[in-house]
Amino acid sequence: MKELLKKYENKAPEIVFNWKDPETEAEGWTVINSLRGGAAGGGTRMREGLDMNEVLSLAKTMEVKFTVSGPPIGGAKSGINFNPNDPRKRGVLERWYRAVSPLLKSYYGTGGDLNVDEIHEVIPITEDAGVWHPQEGVFNGHFRPTEADKINRIGQLRLGVIKVLESDQYSPSVKNKYTVADMITGFGVAEAIKHYYDIFGGSVIGKKAIVQGFGNVGAAAAFYLAQMGAKIVGIIDREGGVINEAGFSYDEIKTFFLHKKGNTLIADADRMIPFAEMNERIWSLPTEIFAPCAASRLITKEQITTMMDTGLEVISSGANVPFADKEIFFGPIMEYTDERVSLIPDFISNCGMARVFAYFMERRVGMDDELIFNDTSNTIRNAILNIFKQNAAKTNISRTAFEIALKQLI
Repeated sequence: MKELLKKYENKAPEIVFNWKDPETEAEGWTVINSLRGGAAGGGTRMREGLDMNEVLSLAKTMEVKFTVSGPPIGGAKSGINFNPNDPRKRGVLERWYRAVSPLLKSYYGTGGDLNVDEIHEVIPITEDAGVWHPQEGVFNGHFRPTEADKINRIGQLRLGVIKVLESDQYSPSVKNKYTVADMITGFGVAEAIKHYYDIFGGSVIGKKAIVQGFGNVGAAAAFYLAQMGAKIVGIIDREGGVINEAGFSYDEIKTFFLHKKGNTLIADADRMIPFAEMNERIWSLPTEIFAPCAASRLITKEQITTMMDTGLEVISSGANVPFADKEIFFGPIMEYTDERVSLIPDFISNCGMARVFAYFMERRVGMDDELIFNDTSNTIRNAILNIFKQNAAKTNISRTAFEIALKQLI
């Protein structure tokens, strides 16, 4: 596996597009690792301090993810080095998407990512730049539909991603009008845990769980885990967190979800524990399940070792590359963890949004909540089942998953 991984990591990307904004200090890159299947896909992120190497590593990560989620295309990513809180952000994005629009028309599909919103920024700004939909390049480069079929499927994709959930099985509040895009990634993180226990043995019911991060992914993962019967004992967020060693009730988790402000956990003052104290206490809480859903490259070896000592069984990653490794994929902390507990890799557990895109692009499909969410659930289950067929042990799950993926790419 390591030889395959080294070969894949060291292979130069096919296309690197570099842009310097004429009106601000912003600089952007689109990195297309390959045009496997005639196209490539990956979202657009913005943060201060971003560089081309970060974009390259994310493009390679997307290509591995597509081996699970489909469609069978290359990985890509766009990144802009700029402060997303700067009032000039909208203008930067407008000029960026105009510059990159020929790629988006031909063979590259994009979407939202860190600090760039799919619905309010990517879709309307790319439309103004003359692109029918941010995924138009994937349709043209990979699916090659007739013009009429492309119009129909782009319409289906557009409606599907922003579809308001109608079932309280999938939404913490139907009246609040949460969409597929709001919930699907966190749903996949929770489903990966459920399928892990179903396939490798055991049950999620009654298991204690810790969630790191309470944005869309972490909040949704906590909601679905509580719905399944897991006991959320701790949630750690950027500004603090909450602990209940007996486990928060399903209704309490729903309340946390409904009261969060943007991507921030909100709790009563007597419940909210400041971050410094939370960061000291949470890693030693007895827990079987860990869902890291915050930023990338945060989890240290010391933190994960402490969790192992208190009964950790399985990790389902909502964040890409959650461990504090410098390597693109399989660094020493990840390897150490994979050898000792069940580690479901991010490209399986957080593939929900990529799978939804594939689902709506591939053919005419049903638009009801159950069909959309079952499709993502089945995709994740099949990926975990394929791992189990090659490796029935509860360790080295990520190593096996990478072997399966890389054999498709090299």
